[in-house]
Amino acid sequence: MPEGFRFACPIRVRYSEIDGQGIVYNSRYLEYVDVALSEYFRALGFPYQELVERHGFDPSLVKATIEFKRTARFDESLQVWARVAAIGRTSFTMDFAITRAANDELITSIQIVYVNFAKAIQASRPVPESVRRRIEAFEGTSFSPSS
Repeated sequence: MPEGFRFACPIRVRYSEIDGQGIVYNSRYLEYVDVALSEYFRALGFPYQELVERHGFDPSLVKATIEFKRTARFDESLQVWARVAAIGRTSFTMDFAITRAANDELITSIQIVYVNFAKAIQASRPVPESVRRRIEAFEGTSFSPSS
């Protein structure tokens, strides 16, 4: 387990996710992260539709930084580790580490900045306190809403 992570989501590489070189195509890692994001919030007690409809929390990606360390191949079992690194007023940052399930070898590290998006007004809105408190309790830390 990568240091500082409390949540992981298993992924098995499917044939449709590899490229001509026989390795996972680079954009697929963002799809893996998207699955892990939904599962992270489900683990916190927020199924995604409920998160959006009841709590007014709809994360939209605004920045992604990906660092590739190794390659993943067809039928490999992976773990997508996820943690919230920071929460601002309307945005939050998540760190992801994708590792081989067999030995925790790091394949890719990804950092994503999301903004809480309000579809009706097509603009950002504050991160709800109910969501902030649940994340802080799970991560065992307190985030200052500075952004």
